[in-house]
Amino acid sequence: MRHENSVMHDLLKRIPWGQFEAVAEKHGSDRCVRRLSTKSQLIALLHAQFSGASSLREIVTTMASHEARLYHLGATAPKRSTLADANAKRSAEPFAELFDVVLAQAHRGLRKATKEAVRLIDATRIPLNALSTSWARYDTRSNGVKVSIVYDPDAIVPVRFAINLARTNDMVPAKEFPIEPGATYVFDMGYYSFIWWGDLDAQGCRFVTRLKSNTPTRVVAERPVAEYGPIVVDQVVMLPQRLQYARSHRLGEKPVREVHVVIDSGKTLRLVTNDLTSPAEEIADLYRTRWQIELFFRWIKQTLKIRRFLGTSENAVRVQIAVALIAYLLLRMAHAAQNSAQSLLTFTRLVRANLMHLRSIQNLDRPRPPRKPANPNQMGFAI
Repeated sequence: MRHENSVMHDLLKRIPWGQFEAVAEKHGSDRCVRRLSTKSQLIALLHAQFSGASSLREIVTTMASHEARLYHLGATAPKRSTLADANAKRSAEPFAELFDVVLAQAHRGLRKATKEAVRLIDATRIPLNALSTSWARYDTRSNGVKVSIVYDPDAIVPVRFAINLARTNDMVPAKEFPIEPGATYVFDMGYYSFIWWGDLDAQGCRFVTRLKSNTPTRVVAERPVAEYGPIVVDQVVMLPQRLQYARSHRLGEKPVREVHVVIDSGKTLRLVTNDLTSPAEEIADLYRTRWQIELFFRWIKQTLKIRRFLGTSENAVRVQIAVALIAYLLLRMAHAAQNSAQSLLTFTRLVRANLMHLRSIQNLDRPRPPRKPANPNQMGFAI
């Protein structure tokens, strides 16, 4: 009898379980645990992301209805209270490290061959309900956390993430992210720090961002621009060597490039970069790619369970966000391995509809052929 895996089983095959178990052992997350292992907790939370379950009781009920097929995943349907306790008390660190492990596997297969790496940096705020007030108070009216992402637009995956309170300045996680020497960094004015820009430049990185309208510059050289084109200013300038209440920075001693580009809405953007040689149009196009990380934020908020949380504690929120990003990587790898669904959104919807069915991800968009009648002379097994 030919065995066929469920869609869920096919997705989870992309997790290097040996490395995950080593990570869990390093953090001692299964020490003194009798009922729900770290692996079973991960499978339950991934099931919630893939199926769209929005509550602990829905997770438990839907998983219990497929108990026989969970056996092949090495998991069982958890109890609601047990899963709630695990989300609240078990550290989020093993799941954050698993993200890095899965990312290394995903990046090898998804990243296109390019001369240089491009990294987009941005953050999005996720509101929380009043039950999280004790730790996530943002202001007198709302609570929330901020997810900071370093995004690879070539592979279409996040490569680093950090979770902080919504009131945390964007520069705090940005300075903690390791700098990739030689990469191109593109970011908005939330990362306005001449000192950090100088750190990027010192590592051989190219950066493209916006200048504030009140930042003075000293023009060193003017460059010609095409008449009636979107580029209206292209010049080499010097930034202020020292801003008020701030110490000196590396970029105060070397020229940078200032490019003014008119966008479709008619607004003029004042861009700055340390790239003095590339065409101004290339600088403008690089900044335009920043829109891709905005689309990523919109996708995960609308498609994955990252707006409504299964727990109200800080640890439970961190665990769910980390697992949501892992689920995105698994969906992205599975989508790249099939040819039936063209868009990732369509593929994700098909996965949701067929999650525990015995089907191949290669033909989720086609009706399943009728099963052949069983041979009466062959022993049957309820699987």
